[in-house]
Amino acid sequence: MTIRTSALSLALALPLLALAPAIANANPSAAAVSVAPYAPITVAEVEAAQLAWGDALVAISTEYERNGRDAAKTLAGKVLDAAYAYDMGPVLFKPTLAAAPNTFRTTRDGALAYFVGGDSRFPADSGFALKGWRAYKIENAGIVITGNSAISMGNVHLTDAKGNVTVVDKTWGYVRGADGKLRIVLHHSSLPYAGK
Repeated sequence: MTIRTSALSLALALPLLALAPAIANANPSAAAVSVAPYAPITVAEVEAAQLAWGDALVAISTEYERNGRDAAKTLAGKVLDAAYAYDMGPVLFKPTLAAAPNTFRTTRDGALAYFVGGDSRFPADSGFALKGWRAYKIENAGIVITGNSAISMGNVHLTDAKGNVTVVDKTWGYVRGADGKLRIVLHHSSLPYAGK
């Protein structure tokens, strides 16, 4: 199910975007913040961003096996910078296998530790992206678009090198970055509830 941009969301967003130059002029430190031109996100863009995320996960995993953790960490950093909005502020990232006290990863360092491990500040992280992933399939339950932001929810099926499949429940939230590309600002992931 997809809900398309409404006239109301457009009417609410445009005045806020029009204020951006005035805010930057009133606060010189805010002048470095750039605002994306208003362009409603499309379903095709959300689906492309999801595929890019899946491709990146497989690429990090194979890079680790070929060239080690340092190479995988370098690649994962590039992926975080391209796919997530940590340069715009906190990202609401709740990884699948993260536990307290590091359940939520609002910083780039926290996300990088989750994907590749090796950070003493996150000792429980072994590197989710290093688990031999070879393929993925994304099944959206729905995509909701409200102008320059979108939310998707569904399942991601991850296949490892032995052919084992792990199903993960995913919710992603996207905004359009200053360069016009989608950035993840919300990433909630969990294993499906098994019941009793």
